[in-house]
Amino acid sequence: MRRAEGEAYDAILAWPMGRLGVRLHGEAVSGIAFLKASVAEKPAVSPAAARVVAALDAYLERGESLAGVPVALRDTDFRLRVWRALRAIRPGQVLTYGELAARLGTSPRAVGGACRHNPVPLLVPCHRVVAHTGLGGFSGRTRGWHTDIKRWLLCHEGVETGGG
Repeated sequence: MRRAEGEAYDAILAWPMGRLGVRLHGEAVSGIAFLKASVAEKPAVSPAAARVVAALDAYLERGESLAGVPVALRDTDFRLRVWRALRAIRPGQVLTYGELAARLGTSPRAVGGACRHNPVPLLVPCHRVVAHTGLGGFSGRTRGWHTDIKRWLLCHEGVETGGG
């Protein structure tokens, strides 16, 4: 039996590009998904989820930092290292995949792979990493709705993205 899409989340909130599905592991966020606007909103199912929703609302409405929101990340040592570096990029700042790779002593492609597998976008702000020739990809895609999301997030943080 297949469960309804909203049941997989501890909260689903509206945002300008659709819905955000939030999953928690204990008190920390273990997943954020960008969902279509057709998915029903879902109130937070716990006090921890309510705190995360409040932080996300503050980011979306007033641009407040998400740096203090706890995350529960499990993956390879390499991806965890890239994700820690991503969390250090402040709102309104961007790095190219190459710049971040140079800081970490790895390749731009490897950084892109870690970004593609990021389970908590916004909290691990992979949208702040761009290609040296333009916007780059988002969630493993280089055009369409996902890159529109990346462009929106960067613009929301005051970064000029141009048209492409």
